[in-house]
Amino acid sequence: MNKTYQNAQVNIPTAFPEQHQELQPGSQQMMNPMPITDNPAYKASGKLSGRVAIITGGDSGIGQAVAVAYAKEGADIVIPFFSEQEDATQTAFMVEALGRRCITIKCNLKEEQAAQRVIDQTIREFGHIDILVNNIAVQFPQNSIEDITAKQLTNTFDTNILSYFLMTKAALPYMKSGDSIINTSSVTAYKGQPTLIDYSATKGAIVSLTRSLALSLAKSGIRVNAVAPGPVWTPLITSSFSKEDVAKFGQDVPLGRAAQPFEIAPAYVYLASDDSAYVTGQVLHVNGGTITDS
Repeated sequence: MNKTYQNAQVNIPTAFPEQHQELQPGSQQMMNPMPITDNPAYKASGKLSGRVAIITGGDSGIGQAVAVAYAKEGADIVIPFFSEQEDATQTAFMVEALGRRCITIKCNLKEEQAAQRVIDQTIREFGHIDILVNNIAVQFPQNSIEDITAKQLTNTFDTNILSYFLMTKAALPYMKSGDSIINTSSVTAYKGQPTLIDYSATKGAIVSLTRSLALSLAKSGIRVNAVAPGPVWTPLITSSFSKEDVAKFGQDVPLGRAAQPFEIAPAYVYLASDDSAYVTGQVLHVNGGTITDS
């Protein structure tokens, strides 16, 4: 098998060495190879000039790629993150190298007071909020529903869906017509995954949240959409799957490989910008060719 795929100026791996990290959300710095979060061939046009975006979990993976793309388009960035300070610092460095401001906030977004603290600090630093990207997630593969404890179920739901509620509720008083909320769902919401039952359930809940919230906020002019990625090379993969599963990760989709985070980011740019002014309540499927019933 060819080990790389050429896309613009980027060589994209199609297979990965065996590896595993013990703790979630995982360190991007420890991955081999590291995820590609910046596309040097990306041509920005100021689509987000002057806007402020909060990207939960923006310290690595898809969130970091979105932060970089948004910065290229002219946005200032707020990154709430859980524990990976080194990754968060790298995101801030990349954003600031593009001439935009970035603040990082270490917090546990399963707690309502943490969500409010993120919003309060954003308003103090920037004075407004224009884009909210709810993106954090955990997953704990189990062979059977009988192996999913109540503690795991609560942790998965609190991280993957409760945090989205809490961040949205805290941000809404500062959002206005033309602003955008973007939620990260997953292909598993549509296709299921036998070893990720609780994770898939949260991703389905995010789809329903997106559609209902879009209807609720339509009269306010605040758009709510989601992105449902397929397999993407992020720290969540190496910190949740076995080393054997990591070695074959992403090879079962029609395109035959996992995405790199920079390939997902343009969907988030589109949904945050005025290009999607007539789009709300929708889910963009960026999944390597997997057919879904959306």
